[in-house]
Amino acid sequence: MKTIPRCLGIAFPTAAALVLTSACSSEKQVPPPVSPGVTSMQAPSPPVRATPPNTPTASNVHISDEILRACNIPDADSYFAFDSSDLTTFDHGPLDSLATCFDTGPLKGRHMELVGHADPRGASDYNMTLGQSRADAVESYLADHGLSRIAMSSTSRGAMDATGHDETGWAHDRRVDVMLLNRGPRP
Repeated sequence: MKTIPRCLGIAFPTAAALVLTSACSSEKQVPPPVSPGVTSMQAPSPPVRATPPNTPTASNVHISDEILRACNIPDADSYFAFDSSDLTTFDHGPLDSLATCFDTGPLKGRHMELVGHADPRGASDYNMTLGQSRADAVESYLADHGLSRIAMSSTSRGAMDATGHDETGWAHDRRVDVMLLNRGPRP
């Protein structure tokens, strides 16, 4: 009778369990623990935890350089989470400064245009609607903080100006641009 070498006796059940787990599981795969007594040339490294792609790390508006200078607002570029038109706490400071600047500050009496954008994932109609929802969220916030809706115009470009090809690029596509209008407010 042949005997199975000890290393194969441990490795075979571990390999069989890995194959069965991989074949039957729909969950994220985790490498199996290394069994005591089994050495490996390279121990598995722990997974790297990145910020989830749906977590905004900055505010959701891109204020034009012209307005930033006129209102003395620090650069406020930032982006929306995927499939979201929710403003974050990061947005409040720049938007409060924007409302003040257009209501009682250097740009009093001037008009702004809010242009919502989306990343290219999703249907064209959906992206246009999402871009408009983002612009409307900024407009509502500004109106709730004292700025007349007459001073604002909002529109959507959807994904028409999108340039991203990965999550980093798509994040830059999800925004509302705030620009100074040279013409009067919307009718």
